Amino acid sequence: MEGLQQFLPFILMFVVIYFLMIRPQQKRMKREKEYEAGLKVGDRVITKSGIHGKIAELYDTTIVLETMAGKLKMERSSISMEMSQKQNESK
Repeated sequence: MEGLQQFLPFILMFVVIYFLMIRPQQKRMKREKEYEAGLKVGDRVITKSGIHGKIAELYDTTIVLETMAGKLKMERSSISMEMSQKQNESK
């Protein structure tokens, strides 16, 4: 019984860290993966580096983004879910 009391604070600390840090991060990653999978040609997006454009072509792991400067090939993971959704809501 005394051994359990020694480890109880560590167990409680791990549970708190899990629910405040690890679990929300996992949920956010899952939403981002779903967003990436749901992209389609013609969607207006913003990349994590701030480039605005429209999706011209889609491939398994990459996209071709049409911008004012031309076409850019980039990874799907470079699309910012938050900024793209805000841009589309404001229109």
